[in-house]
Amino acid sequence: MSVVVPSRLLPASVAVPVFRGRIGRDANSGHYAVPHRYRLHVDPSDPRCLSIALTHGLLGLDATLPLTVLPGTPDTPDGGYAALRPLYEASAHLYSGPAAAPVLSDGWTGRIVSTHVPDILRDLALRFRGDGPDLLPEARRDAVDAIADLCARSVNRAAQRAGELGLDDASAHHDPLTVLFAALGSLERRLTHRPYVLGDAPTLADVHVWVTLVQLDTVHRWHLDAAAMDRVAAHPALWAYAQRLAARPEFARHLDIDALLRRHRAHCRGREAAGAAIRLVDWSAGR
Repeated sequence: MSVVVPSRLLPASVAVPVFRGRIGRDANSGHYAVPHRYRLHVDPSDPRCLSIALTHGLLGLDATLPLTVLPGTPDTPDGGYAALRPLYEASAHLYSGPAAAPVLSDGWTGRIVSTHVPDILRDLALRFRGDGPDLLPEARRDAVDAIADLCARSVNRAAQRAGELGLDDASAHHDPLTVLFAALGSLERRLTHRPYVLGDAPTLADVHVWVTLVQLDTVHRWHLDAAAMDRVAAHPALWAYAQRLAARPEFARHLDIDALLRRHRAHCRGREAAGAAIRLVDWSAGR
């Protein structure tokens, strides 16, 4: 499954989350799982927030961990949300950055627990699971992390890099496209004979892969040419899997393609290429 990613395809820097508290096992941990104590604030047009909303839905947490869905367009000049500003200011003295989503907040203290997506996903799966599915089985945690890394570096980053402005020489596209197709091929092989990425039941690996496929088919495709998109499409098991999951209410509930595209256009620094018209999945089919 391993895909070697050239160093130039790695992010230049990784943003440090503003808040990174964790949910512990019991009251001695400070923050511990209690019904109705916490709230999630997400903007599902952000793929990171979409992964949190999807995990929340798979675990069936509506009755115990409320979810606030923010508008797809931030309402402050710095790209944040006015509704989140009191939480940020209560959590950090003289906080001056954007009040951005996602946020896991603590209703007892009126402060933010975490804005760090990987930690929030793990804590949802491990601390708030209740009677929900085991999305992070102990024996599969390394595999889930490997899939998350594959999606981030070898699909999202490689697809973004392949379409960035300035790659006018055909040879410049070679490395990112090679990484992208190797990653898609790895996922295709996994899904040819099994319903989910790691076996017969969904895990956080499926959250990572499905949200990544949504990005690839609705955002990155605008920056890949027709030949590249034809090769992306040549993974029938992968796209059948994407379509099958899109028909499930837990996956479709917070998916807003128009909002994803509006967010992308607002931040876009690439160029639209000939492959833009190719759509691989009807993401609204199950809604």
